[in-house]
Amino acid sequence: MAGTVTITTAAGESFTAYEAKPDGAPKGGLVLIQEIFGVNQVMRDLAEGFAAQGYHVLAPDLFWRQEPGVDITDKTEAEWQKAFALLNGFDQDKGVADIQATISHLRGLGVGKVGTVGYCLGGRLALLTALRTDADAAVSYYGIMLAPLVPEFEKISAPLLMHIAELDKYVPPADREAVLAALASRPAASAYVYDGQEHAFARVGGQHYNADAATLANGRTEAFLAKALAA
Repeated sequence: MAGTVTITTAAGESFTAYEAKPDGAPKGGLVLIQEIFGVNQVMRDLAEGFAAQGYHVLAPDLFWRQEPGVDITDKTEAEWQKAFALLNGFDQDKGVADIQATISHLRGLGVGKVGTVGYCLGGRLALLTALRTDADAAVSYYGIMLAPLVPEFEKISAPLLMHIAELDKYVPPADREAVLAALASRPAASAYVYDGQEHAFARVGGQHYNADAATLANGRTEAFLAKALAA
């Protein structure tokens, strides 16, 4: 079952989230965090896929302060330019607060533990949920701008899983190594580097999609969430 719900922020503002529910009682809740393209068909399909695994999923519209209802593909130069303009105008601190409001909304529904899963920009925000929210677990796929967060890694206590593309053009090798070195001292964190893979290797239909790498990463995510969000 899928639809749209309204989330209320701590300041009393409201925004929408795409909702996908499992057929039976949920195993837990998931906040699905968008790429720079908004809550588009890729995100909606992912939400429904996680719901099929048994999770109550909400994918919040994080660009709502700039333009509610952003739904961009990644097929044209104009679409990429719009997506990067939205990224550049995005207040990430407010975005994290919106994710926390979404986590709290799910908890209010009695779904049990609540985790986060994010891709690209959402991969960074998923890591931020491990640092700055009360999420019970977090999964980050090829997050961007991660190295500046290394000084905060000491805050990581809930389970964290990171999928990192070896050839990610948005993550210099030195930044990747700094992140991996810092994660090594955090017992709750695990990270996998996907050799030969580029950014967005798990985005179905994307330019750099790789079925084998995506299947491996998604299998790891499924096992991780089943353990981390178990009652």
